[in-house]
Amino acid sequence: MAYCFISDLHLQEEKPEVTEAFLSFLDTTAKEAERLYILGDLFEVWIGDDLKSELSRLIKEKLVFLKNDSIAVFAMHGNRDFLIGEKFCEDTGVTLLEDPCKLELFGKDTLLMHGDLLCTKDVAYQEFRNTSRNPQWKKEFLDKPIEEREKITQELRTKSKKATSQKEDEIMDVSPEAVEEIMTAHNVKLLIHGHTHRPNVHSLQINQAPAQRIVLGDWDKAAWYIWMDEASCELKQFPIA
Repeated sequence: MAYCFISDLHLQEEKPEVTEAFLSFLDTTAKEAERLYILGDLFEVWIGDDLKSELSRLIKEKLVFLKNDSIAVFAMHGNRDFLIGEKFCEDTGVTLLEDPCKLELFGKDTLLMHGDLLCTKDVAYQEFRNTSRNPQWKKEFLDKPIEEREKITQELRTKSKKATSQKEDEIMDVSPEAVEEIMTAHNVKLLIHGHTHRPNVHSLQINQAPAQRIVLGDWDKAAWYIWMDEASCELKQFPIA
C-alpha cells in the first residue's frame, strides 16, 4: 500500500509539456498507489465548474480512469483553483478536502495543507484570500457570464504578478511561527504542503519532539511528488521534457 502527493501543477494550455508529464504520471506512478492527494493549484486558473475546454475535458477523463481503477483521488483548493466545486467532483469522482486536513496515514498523524494559509506575512494576499473564500463573493462571481469571469481573472492575475515581483522572498515564504502554531494545535509531527514552490524537507521541533515539514515543488522544469508507504515518506522528482 502506498499514497502519492502532488501540488502546484498549474495546468494550462500554454504549457502542454506539463500536461503531458501529468498524464504520464497518472498512467505510471499514480497507478501504483492506492491514493492520490492533489494539494491545490492543479490548474493555473479555474473560473467555475461550467468551464469547458479541451484541457479540462482531458484532465477530468483521466481522473475518471483512476477512479475506475479503484485509485482514490483527493483534492484540496489552491489559491488558483479555489472555485473547483461539487460538479467537478461529481464528474471526476474526486473527494474535496478541507484546508487544513488532519489524517492518520500509516499510523502517523499528518496535516495536509495547500500552504498559503502559512504565509501570514503576506498581509495583502491573506486579505484577498479571506474575501474570495466568502460564499457570497463566490456566488456573485460564479453568477457572472463566463466571459466576464475570464476578464476579471486576467486582471487579477496581472495585478498578482506585479505585486509578487515587488515582494521580498521572506514575505512569500511560510512563517515559521505559523507552522509551529498549526502543527501544535493539530498535534502532528508531519506537515505536507505546497504553494511556495520551494521543495524541501525541513526538520523541526514540535512540543519538544522531532517533526518534519515536507514542501512539494511546482511542476515546471521538474515534476515533484511525495511517495509514502509503511516504511518511508520521500520527496521525489523527475524532469519535464
